[in-house]
Amino acid sequence: MAEWAFVALGSNVGDRHAHLAFARERLARLAGTTLVAASAIEETAPLGPVPQDDYLNQMVLLRTELGPRELLAHCAAIEQEAARERTVRWGPRTLDLDIVRYDDAVVSDADLTVPHPEIPHRPFWQRELAELMPYAAAQ
Repeated sequence: MAEWAFVALGSNVGDRHAHLAFARERLARLAGTTLVAASAIEETAPLGPVPQDDYLNQMVLLRTELGPRELLAHCAAIEQEAARERTVRWGPRTLDLDIVRYDDAVVSDADLTVPHPEIPHRPFWQRELAELMPYAAAQ
């Protein structure tokens, strides 16, 4: 059965627009997955203590047959394809993909927490969720 997944995209290294486009294209091609809608792209200041350039952020709404852990594995693979390096926590990145919500699922594992615990602290995610929610409600 297909579920709704809200995935946040972020980039602050290199061609940020191209990295977001790459992520949208790759997510749309996942087996059993349809990219239903994408939020507006917005530029935000970096979070955390590491000095770095501003981010471009966007969220996509997927209808997917992949489970949360499968989707997470695909997100990590897409980040690697975009040459993401995980050297410093909260550091700069070519591409960052976060599962923000997965339908009504609650997951609390060492490497996956859904809904994402940072939603209350990221106003841009709240705006993006609000922008995409009507697409899920209309189905």
